[in-house]
Amino acid sequence: MASTSSRSSSKHARYRGIRCRSGKWVSEIREPRTPTRIWLGTFAMPEMAAAAYDVAALALKGADAVLNFPNSIHEYPVPASASAGDIRSAAAAAAAFKKAELTALEARRQQTTSFHDNSDNNETTSFEHYHYYGEFMDEDALFGMPNLLVEMAEGMLLSPPRMSSPLSEESPGSSDGGDSLWGYF
Repeated sequence: MASTSSRSSSKHARYRGIRCRSGKWVSEIREPRTPTRIWLGTFAMPEMAAAAYDVAALALKGADAVLNFPNSIHEYPVPASASAGDIRSAAAAAAAFKKAELTALEARRQQTTSFHDNSDNNETTSFEHYHYYGEFMDEDALFGMPNLLVEMAEGMLLSPPRMSSPLSEESPGSSDGGDSLWGYF
């Protein structure tokens, strides 16, 4: 019973398929309907190991897989085949991508906090919320905010379209002397 409690304490409470061993995070996955496991690697951060597990779970279980970062499916590499070596290399690539993503998020957070007063904790809380659930979305980049405002201002400078066209000799006139709805086509 003692081995069960120590074994469960090394697993990460938030992410599936990973555990802590000697200060590093390891990831492995069991092949479906077999007792064998595929070793995915040892990683510095739990998010990296979780991303590696996600790639392997998608490759082995398909759409039925329960993922750690379900919003990142489109960013994950697809293994060339279902072999252990191909899954392991795709998992390593996903872990490297997750590390780069987390490094960029941390750099952006550092840059943002350097511009703002450290007493404002709302920004840190929102960063931690998005970081925790893996749902960070850069809305400024998504909507192109700097360019969007410039384009809106340019759009206001355009002249409105003409509402009426001059009568020509070929267009039939109406009997009441005004323009007819049917005269515009």
